[in-house]
Amino acid sequence: MEPLQYIENRTLAEIRVGDTASLTRTLKPQDISLFAVVSGEVNPAHLDKDYAEADRFHGVIAHGLWGGSLISAVLGTELPGPGTIYLGQSLRFLRPVRVGDAITARVTVREKDAARARLILDCTCLNAQGEAVITGEAEVLAPTEKVRRPRVLLPEVHLHERGAQWRRLIAAAQGLAPIRTAVVHPCDAVSLRGALAGAQAGLIAPVLVGPRGKIAAAAEAAGLSLDGLEIVDAPHSHAAAERAVALARAGTVAALMKGALHTDEILAAAVRKETGLRTERRMSHVYALDVPHYPKPLFITDAAVNIAPTLEEKRDIVQNAIDLCRALGLAQPKAAILSAVETVSMKLGSTLDAAALCKMAERGQITGGIVDGPLAFDNAVSREAAATKGLASAVAGDADILVAPDLVSGNMLAKQLIHLAGADAAGLILGARVPIILTSRSDSAEVREASCALAQLFVHRAGAAAAPAGAAAGPVGAAV
Repeated sequence: MEPLQYIENRTLAEIRVGDTASLTRTLKPQDISLFAVVSGEVNPAHLDKDYAEADRFHGVIAHGLWGGSLISAVLGTELPGPGTIYLGQSLRFLRPVRVGDAITARVTVREKDAARARLILDCTCLNAQGEAVITGEAEVLAPTEKVRRPRVLLPEVHLHERGAQWRRLIAAAQGLAPIRTAVVHPCDAVSLRGALAGAQAGLIAPVLVGPRGKIAAAAEAAGLSLDGLEIVDAPHSHAAAERAVALARAGTVAALMKGALHTDEILAAAVRKETGLRTERRMSHVYALDVPHYPKPLFITDAAVNIAPTLEEKRDIVQNAIDLCRALGLAQPKAAILSAVETVSMKLGSTLDAAALCKMAERGQITGGIVDGPLAFDNAVSREAAATKGLASAVAGDADILVAPDLVSGNMLAKQLIHLAGADAAGLILGARVPIILTSRSDSAEVREASCALAQLFVHRAGAAAAPAGAAAGPVGAAV
C-alpha cells in the first residue's frame, strides 16, 4: 500500500513575511470542459474550436478563473493551508493560457497583521517561459490552530458528451434526401414525437399507418400537428403492420418505423413468405450504442430478433452489421465474435462458431470487414486487457461490432451498457427488403433521430447491395 499522504497548514504564529508556496498544473482539454461543467461558463472562446480560431487569441484558451483557482488551491492547501478563510482576492489577467501550458501558481506573504490574524499575499501565475499570466493580491484570515489531516483522494472523473456520437451521425446524413418511412401504429405521443422529430431533422418523410381516429386523438392530446402528413388508415395494430409491410413490398416506402405496438407484430408481418419482406439474408437487429468511455460508436448484434442463431444465421448477422457500419462511413469495420474465452474449446459451442466465422471471412463468405474471435468482452473493447492476454489482433481492444453468441447474452450486454454505463442506444433491423427502425418508449428524441439517421444512411449508401431478393428460412423470435 502507498503511504498515507497528509495535508498540514502553517499557523499564524509560524508564518513570516516573505514566506512563499506554489504548485504547478498543466492545462488539459478535459480541465476546460470540467471547469465549464462546474461553473456553467460556456463561452465559445473556451469550448468551440472553430470560433476560437477566428477570435482574437486564435485558439482555445482556458477560463481566466481556472488560473485563479490554482491560487485558491495554494492558499487552501499550502500557505496558510487548512483553516484559511478567504476574505478577498484581486486578479489581473495578462496573457492567455492554452492547452498544454504548464502554469505555476505562487503566493508570497507581503503583510501580516497578527492582532487580527490577517495576511496579505501577492499572487502570481507564471507560464513555462516565466511570463506572468495572472497577478493579484489575496487577503485571508490565517488559522491559529494546527491542522494535520489525511489528504483526501479525489474521485476519478470521466467526461462524456451525451449525444455527441448521434449529432455526428445526424450531421453525416445532412444533404441526403429524407426517406419515405411507414410509421406503424403511432397511436401515442412518444411514437408521434419520434416520427415528427425525424421529419423535422430532414431524415424521414413519415407515412402514419394505423387507426386514423386514434392517431388524431394522440396528436391532439400531445399538442402535435399532423398538417401535411400522410395517414394510411388501418383498424388496429396487426392490420397497421400488414399495411406498412405491403407499402414496403410495393416500393412506396423505403423503411418501417415501430410505433405503439410490440416488435413481434411487425416481425410477424415482415417474415411471411409470400407477403413479407424476406430476402436471401437472415433478418437481424443491430444496436448502435453511444457508450461513455468508449471512443467511438459500438454496435451489438443480435440482441432482439434471433434467439439461438445457427452458424449460417450468424454469418448473416455479422454481414448485416458490417454493411450498416460501412454505410456509416467505416471502411473496414472490426467485428469481435464474443464468447467467454479467447481459445477454441469443444465444450463451448460459441468458440467453435467464432472460429468458423473467422474462416468464413477468410474465404470471402463474409466481406467488407475484419472478423476475429473468439474474444471475451473485455478483450474486445479494452486494449489493456488484450495486451495482458498477449492477443495479437487487429480487432481486440478496438472492436466496432460485438457479435453475441445468442439473443439472451446480447440483450443483457446491450441493456447493461444502457442502464449501468449510461449508454444511449439506437437501432435497426436489417436483412429485410427495407430497414426497420426499432424504438423504445424510453428513447430520447435525439436517440429516435439517430435511429432515423441510421436508416437514412443505410438506404442511401448500402440498402440495395445489402438486401438481395430471395427468401430466408427459419423462425424468428423477438425480445425488445
